[in-house]
Amino acid sequence: MIEPRLATDVQISAMRRLAEADGGFATVLKKGDATSGAILLIGQIRGAEPRLYDRYPSLDGKTAWKSVDLAETGDAAIQNYWQKRCARDPDLWVFELDVVSAARLDGLLSAFN
Repeated sequence: MIEPRLATDVQISAMRRLAEADGGFATVLKKGDATSGAILLIGQIRGAEPRLYDRYPSLDGKTAWKSVDLAETGDAAIQNYWQKRCARDPDLWVFELDVVSAARLDGLLSAFN
């Protein structure tokens, strides 16, 4: 059974508003399909330690955000990774969140599983 879900552009807009309401910053680096594009999220705490997150299906049929482990670290490695992903998946959204705390980032990710 297929469960209805929010369109990707609605999810992005909601995450942006929640982040900005709490003093954070959010920006779309690349727009994908407005209805069903996947989201690759770059999460940062006050501009430091950027991490990539991707949503994967779990055994119960829901989705969960998982950290993407890269062989290299830093902004260049992250940019290289998402640009390669976009070349393979033109519907992919790349979204960056910069929030005030790890707890706030975890809360946003949990709210949009």
